[in-house]
Amino acid sequence: MNTLESIQDFKGTYPKQLWSLFFTEMWERFCFYGNRGMLVIFMTDILLFKEGDAQLKYGAIQAFVYAFTFIGGLFADKILGFQKSLLGGGTLMILGSTILGIDAANYFFYGICLIIVGTGFFKPNISTMVGELYKPGDVRRDAGFSLFYAGINIGALLGGGLCVYVGKSYSWNLAFLLSGIFMAIGLLNFLLTRKNLGPIGLVPNVVNPGTIKRNQNLVYAGTLLSLPLVYIMIKNTAYTDIFMYIIGPLTLIFLLFEMKKLDGAQIKQLFAALIFIFLSIVFWAFFEQSGGSLSLVARDLLSNDLGPIQIDPNVVNNSANSLFVILLSTAIGGLWIYLKKKNIEPNYYQKFGFAFVFLGLAFYIFYALRFYLNAEGMASMWVFTLAYLVISVGELFLSPIGLSLMTKLSPKHLWGIMMGMWFLASAYGQYFAGILGAGMASPDENASLATRLDGYTQGYLQLAIYAFITGGIVIVASRWLKGLMEAESGPEA
Repeated sequence: MNTLESIQDFKGTYPKQLWSLFFTEMWERFCFYGNRGMLVIFMTDILLFKEGDAQLKYGAIQAFVYAFTFIGGLFADKILGFQKSLLGGGTLMILGSTILGIDAANYFFYGICLIIVGTGFFKPNISTMVGELYKPGDVRRDAGFSLFYAGINIGALLGGGLCVYVGKSYSWNLAFLLSGIFMAIGLLNFLLTRKNLGPIGLVPNVVNPGTIKRNQNLVYAGTLLSLPLVYIMIKNTAYTDIFMYIIGPLTLIFLLFEMKKLDGAQIKQLFAALIFIFLSIVFWAFFEQSGGSLSLVARDLLSNDLGPIQIDPNVVNNSANSLFVILLSTAIGGLWIYLKKKNIEPNYYQKFGFAFVFLGLAFYIFYALRFYLNAEGMASMWVFTLAYLVISVGELFLSPIGLSLMTKLSPKHLWGIMMGMWFLASAYGQYFAGILGAGMASPDENASLATRLDGYTQGYLQLAIYAFITGGIVIVASRWLKGLMEAESGPEA
């Protein structure tokens, strides 16, 4: 079996194990983004929810998906190990997608519950295993996470575009089933290649195997018992509110307890990581309008003309971001290399600040949709797509860096927890995204196209202003924030 030392002493830019994790994650993201892109449209068209209610439920579903990543990361760190968590989570996702594939209309929330819990056990742990492929201080780590992030977006591109097309054009059941089939392909890929990972992701604390086995069984039992609770909370978003009020403070309390064991430099670095986490909450609350309000704008208020071709606007909404990320990721990476050679590369916080500037510009372009209408009063697909190009640049300034920083700024024994907190921040972002989107929706379901477009675009203008302000504050404070990151690392960092 490969040792950790032999894996980390790889030659070249990428370790071979990264490709196994790349393809596993790619097909899991096909499943996730395929399902995500269908949620609001399915709930309004088939389940007949009002737009505001559908967006609140969308926010709740997505919030629980990412909240469970923290729980999954915690259990993986302490009890299950990353590999077992990944396998169990993937199995639940396949089962949930299969249930939706059989009868999505009658069993929607049952299938979604399984996908929520399954993603929680899968998502943070594969990202953490990527971090373990590198020694502390290995300068190739960022390149590895950038490649990994490309795999995420290839899966999102394929799943987000194909599933919503199949659902709207042929069958929603078939679309949900399709996401499960590709999740099964990803899990099979992991099973066939996991031996190459050696000790990475195996069960921790094997000193007392009996205790580990007992604790694992308790986790499995607790997972099954949690499903009815998740079902209740996503059906009634008032319970979601209570959960989100509780989980964040409890998480911070837990982290503060763990921080008591660290030295001063490690505490400063964790504090820097927490600031990144807070900023990401704000970013994702705006960005994730893509799965909520923007999916409704695409369905009802956009023309389907994109140059000489006719295309479903929801396909564009669900896939444009991923396509642009794939096309631009190498260029953005090359830009950082060029600026570094010139000794003018922005620091991490400056990059986060610029991410908000691009985010603000994108939402200003979404606001401008009201000025670009065809004879039927439908907004321009070209302007809509341009906004996604800009927002994708902002994402590339933030998201790949964030994944890498959670392992870079954290002691090794807290990697899983901090990766989980990074995704928990996304949970809060998704939660607030649903609230923001619901606030933009017209209370009158029979409102004219012009009224609905005015409501959504006016909301996007407000988001643009807030994004610009946040970006400016972060850029101004970046030098002080950089000092926290560069505190001398502790022995384990």
